[in-house]
Amino acid sequence: MGAAGLIEIKRRIKSVESTRKITKAMGLVATSKLRKARKELVANEQYNNLCKEVINEVVSSMPEDFDSIYYNSFEGDKLYIVLTSDTGLCAGYNNNVVMYLNNLVKKSGGAKVIVVGSKGISYVSRYGISTYTEYVDLPDMPATKDVNKIYNDAIYLYEKKEVSEVNIVYTEFISPVKQEVKSVKILPVEKKASHAGQYIIEPNEEAVFKNAMDMYLKSQLKTCMLSAKASEHSARMTAMDGATENADDILQTLNLKFNRIRQGIITQEISEIVGGAEAQK
Repeated sequence: MGAAGLIEIKRRIKSVESTRKITKAMGLVATSKLRKARKELVANEQYNNLCKEVINEVVSSMPEDFDSIYYNSFEGDKLYIVLTSDTGLCAGYNNNVVMYLNNLVKKSGGAKVIVVGSKGISYVSRYGISTYTEYVDLPDMPATKDVNKIYNDAIYLYEKKEVSEVNIVYTEFISPVKQEVKSVKILPVEKKASHAGQYIIEPNEEAVFKNAMDMYLKSQLKTCMLSAKASEHSARMTAMDGATENADDILQTLNLKFNRIRQGIITQEISEIVGGAEAQK
């Protein structure tokens, strides 16, 4: 391999260097987004924990004869709200979520699926799962209006008794190196032991219960969405860091190969010069 080989290797080195710049930049962007998502997640988890305490107190304070669809079980399909990403390059993040969903759907017998994230739509279709509706192009930090749209669809199906459960399938963010796909059932809620009479409920039991449930369910959904976003950014950061390291390895191999060929050419040229000088003696 001569000069032509050197030109080809130079082209490959330039191409890999360009790719490395992109993966490095994307890794830095994912790191920055992860930091923001974790901060928002921590704040929302504190709010969600307070909502859980409130709803537990409200549910336990309802009279024994108080009846509500929110904690009554009935037969019907299960609803799964699946949280995936709108963009790719996050390794097996979306595939892991949809594989987990597929196992749940097989066991449930009947299910309706709401997909959040454009990448999840294609993955769900591969498993032959039909969707009730999809939400795409949501911001990294889901706003209240985004949460309300998804929540309103879910609560409509539940109140019409078209579904017997509402579950959220998402990736829980545990740490930057550990995320776990899981499913959380948010409806129906578990009815606690009654402590009726401990509180004076105004204006009436039904209004207080409905408002408390709305507050709790929306905060739970938003917490899951933020956790899923943090997991997505973490997966993308890890994938881009791995791609950058692979690019470094390829560059090292190409540079070594380039130097060896160049040294071989130089050695050959020196040999030819020495040989020519010897021939003229």
